[in-house]
Amino acid sequence: MRPEPAAARPFPWAAAMGAGFGLLRLSPDAFWRMTPRELAAAVSALLPPAPDHLSRPDLSALMARFPDPS
Repeated sequence: MRPEPAAARPFPWAAAMGAGFGLLRLSPDAFWRMTPRELAAAVSALLPPAPDHLSRPDLSALMARFPDPS
């Protein structure tokens, strides 16, 4: 039995245009010629680097320090 596919979400055009026109100051022609992957790469160059993932020991320490209530 196959699992149900995840519901497709519409492309976030408002956020993409806000980043392209407002943050990157792209012309409309330059914006509409970019692929979503190119836009994401350009925006990510302006953002701080993503933090490293938690290691298993660090996660275990956090779980011990802040246990879920039963």
